[in-house]
Amino acid sequence: MSKLSRLDRRTFLRSTGMTAVAGAVGSTVPLAAEAGGAAQPQGGRYDFDTIYSRIGTDSSKWDAQIARYGRDKIEVGMGTADQDFRIAPAITRALRERVGHENFGYLSIPASYKESIVDWNKRRYGLDIDPDTIRHAPGVHSGIISTLRAFCPPGSKVLMQTPGYNGFYTDIRVVGCVAEESPLRLVNGRYQMDFEDLERRIDHDTHAFILCNPHNPTGNVWSRDDLMTLGEICARRRVVVLADEIHCDFVTKGHGYTPFASLDDEAIVRNSVTYKSVSKSFNLSMMKCAYQFSTNPDYLDRIEGAGQHRQAMNTLGIAAAEAAYNECEEWLDQLLEYIDGTLDFVDAYVRSHVPGVETVKPEGTYLAWLDVGKAMEAAGMQRAAAAAEGNPTPEQAFQRWLVDHAHIHLNPGSSYGLGGAGRMRMNTATSRQLVERALGNMAQALAAV
Repeated sequence: MSKLSRLDRRTFLRSTGMTAVAGAVGSTVPLAAEAGGAAQPQGGRYDFDTIYSRIGTDSSKWDAQIARYGRDKIEVGMGTADQDFRIAPAITRALRERVGHENFGYLSIPASYKESIVDWNKRRYGLDIDPDTIRHAPGVHSGIISTLRAFCPPGSKVLMQTPGYNGFYTDIRVVGCVAEESPLRLVNGRYQMDFEDLERRIDHDTHAFILCNPHNPTGNVWSRDDLMTLGEICARRRVVVLADEIHCDFVTKGHGYTPFASLDDEAIVRNSVTYKSVSKSFNLSMMKCAYQFSTNPDYLDRIEGAGQHRQAMNTLGIAAAEAAYNECEEWLDQLLEYIDGTLDFVDAYVRSHVPGVETVKPEGTYLAWLDVGKAMEAAGMQRAAAAAEGNPTPEQAFQRWLVDHAHIHLNPGSSYGLGGAGRMRMNTATSRQLVERALGNMAQALAAV
């Protein structure tokens, strides 16, 4: 175990050497006060800009990378898709109240929790969910895995669009199936579904399609027309749609999220299961609190009847999720505004200051999908990958190059399947000061190539 993971938890609330803001690599700015940012709105506004250190909390985004590369090599962690902000105060309050009852025995899932899910989806998206169709899970992954096991025999194919979220590949391998990749089409910097290619890949051995909406890592928010066309193909070819909509609350200005379950064709909707969670929206991933639903009772029975799905829940996760959906809408709205501004900043800064890198502002998620092909070529990543031990991809070699020369950690595009070559994924859900620092470091490192 690293020294960092054994730190007294009070230390992460004090100065831990976090770095930020443009300037020479290695310069620092003070952290927030001991509490780290504003617990309550200041003048009606929450504080997302004050740097809030997570070092010493066993964070996979920070501590795991520091343990791997060294503290001097990681100034900004921008990999794992979670947030660096303090959670909404009402969630902390709810957790403290529940912890105050010092017993954590078996839990009956309260009706009020289901009501919070129904109300949230209706209020924000006009989506009607029958509470009796909601099934609970410790995470979206476990829900997807249980569904794949119910519908997909071992050795069969699971269709997905690429570049696509790398976690899906793991889910597919866990159930003994094979990923069938349908590459998205890149047109003028934006990705589009290739329906001809997608249908061409469906055969008698294809039983499920995993939809990511909004799409990770490209940031696409699929239109109603896109989803209708996709849904028609899958319904006609008897391929079940598994709609992962975990990023649905993150949509940038000028775009709108369409729930797959809100489509106008009842047959298309009945051929689907939707998966959601508070984990991305309110940064509660380790609370292990997700849910799934379908208008098709036969599908729900099949998932449960096959003995593949168990509704395991976390007591504190339910307390946190219910508070999030019932009391934290204003916090989320302000967060969305902040992240939207950060993504505008990333788009403008990269265009003006980062040589060899291109990007297009995503329609959804808080993930920037960077085209780094020219930068990789300038830095000699093909040669570096060929000479390195372990047979890394050029993108993995560039990940290490950025750690060594820019002191930032990004995700290599090659891990997202076909179409990920020459790309890196950057998580912007952090203080804009740190985003600026990361991009400044990258620009300085690439200018020196």
